[in-house]
Amino acid sequence: QVQLVESGGGLVQAGGSLRLSCAASGGTFRTTIMGWFRQAPGKEREFVATIGWSGALRYYGDSVKGRFTISRDNAKNTVYLQMNSLKSEDTAVYYCAAEPGVVGRLPQNAAGYDYWGQGTQVTVSS
Repeated sequence: QVQLVESGGGLVQAGGSLRLSCAASGGTFRTTIMGWFRQAPGKEREFVATIGWSGALRYYGDSVKGRFTISRDNAKNTVYLQMNSLKSEDTAVYYCAAEPGVVGRLPQNAAGYDYWGQGTQVTVSS
């Protein structure tokens, strides 16, 4: 069983930056694919980014490419999401997700992940 705890959300002005963290426990982090998703009120959960075991492979959703960066520290069992040039449309609850032990293509949809954090609110004011 994998437990995930997100932190780092908050209120920021448009154009600003935030860094989200997700601490994992209960599994073998170094062989776990990690992802970030977000969900705004009234909308479906949206893929933001995913990262492979070593960090060499990363994929991003089209709406965040060039602005957000996903990274991981396997020694700390933590994945990060650096968010720059934030826009009001980035306002959402951000969720960390984990898929342990999978080899191959990184999932870019919510169904590809078995474990989820509780979410952290990010609000961007315009």
